[in-house]
Amino acid sequence: MRDKIIDIINDAIHIKEEILHNQIENIIKAAKLIIACYKAKGKVLIFGNGGSAADAQHIAAEFVGRFQKERPGLAAIALNTNTSILTAVSNDYGYEIVFARQVEALGESGDVAIGISTSGKAKNVIMGIKKAREMGLKTMCFSGATGGELSKAAELSFIVPSLVTARIQEAHITIGHIICELVEDELFRVSSK
Repeated sequence: MRDKIIDIINDAIHIKEEILHNQIENIIKAAKLIIACYKAKGKVLIFGNGGSAADAQHIAAEFVGRFQKERPGLAAIALNTNTSILTAVSNDYGYEIVFARQVEALGESGDVAIGISTSGKAKNVIMGIKKAREMGLKTMCFSGATGGELSKAAELSFIVPSLVTARIQEAHITIGHIICELVEDELFRVSSK
């Protein structure tokens, strides 16, 4: 067990080092997109399935509640949380459009849509991002492995270089937390006057 633990932690460290060396510019771009969205009174729509749905809820909660600073709430919605919408749209139209339909209903030009899929192959997430781009929302995705079709559909992609779902999800939440901190710092600076 000790060797297994060491291997897992070393793998997680290696992946974070890859992010450190290859994703800083994308993290800055993502933070700037979200900052501009909030300055224009827009909102962030986040969505995914399974563990990625949990990550979507987690990041939305950081924006709406707070990350580290006491400040007003920021508009963010995890589209995977309303079971009535999810089941009605899935039943009436099919699960593939469950996020696209919500983007259509709730999204506005200038908002930001974030799709999360560890494989980059989740059809409903891809369709949600495509609908968002069609409507003039800024789009980004969190993925893993090769990024799949999702990384090609979004304007900005975070592709975690791993095939292990757990390591990908851990890296996604790290990137998400960094973005939350950058956004919060920029929007709620304490004046030194």
